[in-house]
Amino acid sequence: MSNKQKKKRNKKYTGADAAVTKPTIVRVSAVDRGTFGQWWFEHRRIVKPVAVGVLIAAIIAFCIVGLIQLLH
Repeated sequence: MSNKQKKKRNKKYTGADAAVTKPTIVRVSAVDRGTFGQWWFEHRRIVKPVAVGVLIAAIIAFCIVGLIQLLH
């Protein structure tokens, strides 16, 4: 008694009653940007978190310096 599993079908069915797949529509729009605008568009995902981190670090450093000056 062997329990052989049936091989799964990995080929698309293309018969007369096959499901009709709708074509995917890709919309592309062109934008004329300046030099800085294009740079910002390409690097926005990296620059925003880095800028927030630098701002938080600057605020913490400012508070520490103010606290040290207050104690002396």
